[in-house]
Amino acid sequence: MLPRITAARYVDGFDVWLRFADRSEDIVDLSGDLSGPMFEPLRDRTLFAQVVLHPEIKTLVWPNGADLAPEFLYARLKGHAAA
Repeated sequence: MLPRITAARYVDGFDVWLRFADRSEDIVDLSGDLSGPMFEPLRDRTLFAQVVLHPEIKTLVWPNGADLAPEFLYARLKGHAAA
């Protein structure tokens, strides 16, 4: 079963608090994951702070079109290296 994000909110810096359907929750630091053409603009904290939980696809999205897969975020929350 794929992980499903049920709640998310910007915390500070490059930290986002996440809760998943299995009730796992914690703050995830995404500062090390902001490379590549879609993610480098998110190094601007003002843009990064505009993160929202997309109501249909249930993952984090930003105004510039960047998004992160729930599986990636779940692995980060659990402290596993992202695949």
